[in-house]
Amino acid sequence: MTKGFVVWFTGLSGAGKSTIANALKEELARRGRHVELLDGDDVRTHLSKGLGFSKEDRDTNIRRIGYVARLVARSGGVAITAAISPYREVRDEVRAETPGFVEVFVRCPLDTLVERDVKGLYKKAIAGEIANFTGVSDPYEEPLRPEVVVDTSRESLQQSLSKVIDALERLGHLDRPVWERLPQGAELNSLRAEALELPRLEVGQRELSDLFMLATGALAPLDSFMGQDDYDSVISSGRLANGQPFTIPIVLRAEAAPTAERIALFIGDQPVGILEVASAFRTSHDLEARGVYGTDEEAHPGVRVLKASGQWAISGTVVALEHPTSGFPEYDLTPAQVRAVKADRGWKTMVGFQTRNPVHRAHEYLQKVALESVDGLLLHPLVGETKSDDIPASVRMSCYEALLRGYFPPERVLLATNPAWMRYAGPKEAVFHAIVRRNYGCTHFIVGRDHAGVGNYYDTYAAHRIFDGYSRDELGIDILRFEHTFYCSACRGMASTRTCPHPPELHQTLSGTAVRKLLAEGKDLPEEFTRPEVARVLLDAAREQVIA
Repeated sequence: MTKGFVVWFTGLSGAGKSTIANALKEELARRGRHVELLDGDDVRTHLSKGLGFSKEDRDTNIRRIGYVARLVARSGGVAITAAISPYREVRDEVRAETPGFVEVFVRCPLDTLVERDVKGLYKKAIAGEIANFTGVSDPYEEPLRPEVVVDTSRESLQQSLSKVIDALERLGHLDRPVWERLPQGAELNSLRAEALELPRLEVGQRELSDLFMLATGALAPLDSFMGQDDYDSVISSGRLANGQPFTIPIVLRAEAAPTAERIALFIGDQPVGILEVASAFRTSHDLEARGVYGTDEEAHPGVRVLKASGQWAISGTVVALEHPTSGFPEYDLTPAQVRAVKADRGWKTMVGFQTRNPVHRAHEYLQKVALESVDGLLLHPLVGETKSDDIPASVRMSCYEALLRGYFPPERVLLATNPAWMRYAGPKEAVFHAIVRRNYGCTHFIVGRDHAGVGNYYDTYAAHRIFDGYSRDELGIDILRFEHTFYCSACRGMASTRTCPHPPELHQTLSGTAVRKLLAEGKDLPEEFTRPEVARVLLDAAREQVIA
């Protein structure tokens, strides 16, 4: 059954609670949720008829509303309440008794309320003509830690509603919508023709990956290249300017600011996207490098790519005119397509697995441990641009195909490509990868202790510790923190430091350098390291000099 929840609007009379609550009801109904709105005035007419406005009667009114709201949520519905509920203690009492309680404080200054007051109630209360009027002759106790604060004296209805919707998505009560701006047919042809007439900006495969992921919702909540506020906030705090988790700057870099409001992005002679320019700003390579990669040394591959790029960043919405391809088109699934497969298979939970390396026994072990407690596994190898000495994506995909043919139940696994390019940003990229997998429909994500790391730039377990700074509700995905795994000669099987009591000399692992050496010499990889079928793919690729 769909999990219900309660959205509790509180604020002074006339602040806009009912207006926002009705707009929220319409939006939730549009998303297919059953909604009951318990408006303060309607409740007073029916459920709480006969109650006055003493503190005791007000508290009784709120307890009754809370009871009905819980019943609605318990049955899988959404209860929206819009009552003043002036006293903090009874609101907190209802919160404690109500799973899925989301408090929205609708703030509005008293002088604004007086100006808006078409009935003149505030003026009468101020003149002493109305007793026990909340905010004038009776107290209103503001929430101390509401999930959402909106200010209707400064915000439009849509802005306030967006804050509430965003919080419900962030807290996991609503699925984040997956959008796609991928034109087809006549529209695509028309946009390609338009691109030929627009000012051009030459880009590469990395930019194509980013714009495609923006266009398909893979980078939600981002739907455009970042503006300066988001960019600065991501570098300094690992969050967007509105507080949502995001750790990697997604910007379109250039050598100079554009002079046109609409530009075409080209790879060679091929238009790959159109950008509606919102703004342009200068960036600091060194500041960004230290904030994202933890170093400004050019020996770091991510820093090297950064410092070779332009210092101008261009923000704006994009339309993708081309798809990045992995060479395996049957696996190039968008977030919406992955979610559709998940739904068709009836998976309620799905764990994502990220790798840029060929699959080996340690990977397989982690994947199968996770599969013991979730419905399905999304094998989601990154196929965007990587370091020149990484195994090519085509070889890695063939390795996965070989593994899946013999060692996984096909109905429990979905193989799809992740079009992102590799930043090697360690812990920051671990959070980024989790957000991307959430957008593909994953409920869980596997993170190793050196996730997305390179060299010795990141401390052991840094990729685990960074998640201490983000709650599950705001990330929208559960993080499975796994130890380093290996084949233990004494255990005669795969294990980790959590499960194996034997000394390190009995733990069999192979470095990337050792694997390359064996492949170059035409030798089989140990079965303790990888399955024979996967080893054969790697050996054949080495013989064909696909692997250097």
